This record gives sequence, C-alpha cells and structure tokens, in this order.
Amino acid sequence: MPYIKQEQRKKWKKIIDETTKNLKDVPDDKKEGELNYLFSTILKKSYSRNYFSFNRLIGLIECIKLEMYRKIIGPYEDEKIKENGDI
Repeated sequence: MPYIKQEQRKKWKKIIDETTKNLKDVPDDKKEGELNYLFSTILKKSYSRNYFSFNRLIGLIECIKLEMYRKIIGPYEDEKIKENGDI
C-alpha cells in the first residue's frame, strides 16, 4: 500500500470520496470499464511517453495488484477457508 503520511492523504480525500460515491451508482458489470477508463486516463496524463516511464508505470500497476491481494483478497480467502474449510 502507498503508506504516505496522513497529511499527504488529506489532499486526496475529497476526490476519493467523490469518486467512490460515483462508482456506487455504476452497476457491478460496468465497474471494470469505468475504473479502467479512470485509472488509464489518470496514468496516461501523469507519465511521460518514454520507456523509463512506461517501465515504472507497469511496475506500479503490478505493485497495486499485489498489495490488493495482500491486504484485501488474501484475508478474504482466509475467512472463507475458516468458514467453509480448505480445498
């Protein structure tokens, strides 16, 4: 997770709250498209068009994926194992 200082997080809170509020109105089967558009547009506008930036960008996306698994999906899977038994 991007463990930035609490004071740095404040500048993003309003944007995050507004974005997540808007996403709650999006049907589940459309969320991936909306999020893909949102993230792709932000990243496209935030990085230069060169190999170094593209390489960093792919690393960032991979780290986001791994952190989501570590902090959210893994614990969910552990709960389900306790609830239903392991495979």
